[in-house]
Amino acid sequence: MEDWEQAMGELVRTRHRALLGYAYLLCNDVREAEDLVQDALVKVFSRRSVPQREAGEGYVRKAIFTLYLDAYRRRRRWAGIRHLVGTADRRESTDAATGDLLDITAAMQRLPPRQRACVALRHLDDLTVAQVAAELGIAEGTVSRHLHDAHATLRHLLADLAPAAARDTDHRPADPRTTTEQRSHQ
Repeated sequence: MEDWEQAMGELVRTRHRALLGYAYLLCNDVREAEDLVQDALVKVFSRRSVPQREAGEGYVRKAIFTLYLDAYRRRRRWAGIRHLVGTADRRESTDAATGDLLDITAAMQRLPPRQRACVALRHLDDLTVAQVAAELGIAEGTVSRHLHDAHATLRHLLADLAPAAARDTDHRPADPRTTTEQRSHQ
């Protein structure tokens, strides 16, 4: 048996519990503590030079601390940039959104071609009214009229998609001069 195997075997037999306790104090997780001790042992004893028997535990403790600190920094850095990644940690159901998209597509198909083109260019391509007019070769007022008519048609066709609370509210602003009693008689 090689020298490093003896030194590591002796350290694991005599000090493994103490090393696990040290790692646990750092990370507060048993499995992570076990991984830290294992990784530290590999890190220390995979070098060409074998630490002296008395210094071996110190090297392993230092390696545990360094590995823990590196992992902590990676987690902290990831927490700072995770929001930049395009995927969510958990997936939401897309059933309702898919159904809504199908309803919107069907409603758009019922619009006349000019209105559909105006809506698509204005809201999907995010063009201004002037840019839509230039793209279609028509006047800005005509684009505005097509958009107004298309919105009215879509509002009617897609009324079922709006939440019930939004459909049932009265959109007239209350007159601050009227009392609650007067409003109930209107």
